[in-house]
Parts: sequence; structure tokens; C-alpha cells
Amino acid sequence: MKPQALQIDQLLTERLILIPFTTKICENLMREDYSDLEKRNLKKGKSWPDADVLETLPKIIANLAQVASPTGFESWIIIKKDNLEIIGDAGFKGFNTLLKSADIGYGIIAEERKKGFAREAAEALIKWAFATGIVKEITASCLMENQFSINLLHKLNFFTTKTDDTMLYWFLQNKEYQINRT
Repeated sequence: MKPQALQIDQLLTERLILIPFTTKICENLMREDYSDLEKRNLKKGKSWPDADVLETLPKIIANLAQVASPTGFESWIIIKKDNLEIIGDAGFKGFNTLLKSADIGYGIIAEERKKGFAREAAEALIKWAFATGIVKEITASCLMENQFSINLLHKLNFFTTKTDDTMLYWFLQNKEYQINRT
């Protein structure tokens, strides 16, 4: 089963609003045009978009080019509810229909790290993805020295599947499915 067009325009958590990136938003950000965000009364975070976001935008555009419209298995903008400030992004790198899996990633601007925002956003996305009924597992990867991500993935109940010279690879199984991970 393939993901359908996204039926919602945002995900809400206690402190955050997540909205899906669109190709237009990404292309405009690459040109330093924030008009799409300003029309929604959103404010750029202190250092947003940071170098990581700018480096990721072409990948987000490539993922969005694979679908007719956002499915939710692409990237989302993370916004603080209290002041509508954009503080990062989180999301998936597409949906693997064969494995029924999605690979998650996240990034929070330096000024807003260590406040639980990455965890809150990732939890909302994981809950949403599993609720679609098509996701058997969510995967992730991080550098071996990225203790922040390692701690976060542990808190999210991910398990390590393998390592290589520089990376740790993780998975979180949807409890509705039984997958043999040998």
C-alpha cells in the first residue's frame, strides 16, 4: 500500500505545530524568500534556517518530487506554538513501500536544543505514521559521536540494528506487526 496525499495540514503537540514542507516553500527558502511563511504569520527562529536546513532542502525537494502532493512521509517544519517561531524540522525521507518503513530525521536550531522539542516532534510524527496503518517500522541513523541523537533515540524506544565505522542504525517496530529482525 502506498501513502495517500496528506489529509491534514498540521500536527499539534503540547508546545509545537508541525506543518509539511512544500516544494514551493523549499525553493523560496533557497532564495531567502520567506513570504510563504510570513503569510502564515510564522517567524524565523534566531538562526533558522541554519546550514543543516539549507543543505537538506534539495533532498526535501527530491522527496517531494516523488509524490503528487505531500503524504506526510516527507519533512515537516517545527514551530513553537507560543510565538509561532520556526525552530527546526523533522520528518521522513520518504516511504519504503516494499519494507513498509520510513526513515526519520530531525534538527533543532542551536538556541532551542536540550528543551525536549526534538523528542516532542519525533513522538508526534511516529504516532502519526503508525496510525496510518501502513508503517511496520521506523528507522533512523546517527553518527556514533552524536550523543544527543543516541539519547533521543533511546528515549523514543528505538533499538540499534547495526553499526559501521561511523554510524549507528536504529529501528522502532510498530507493535501491530511482528518483524523478525535477525
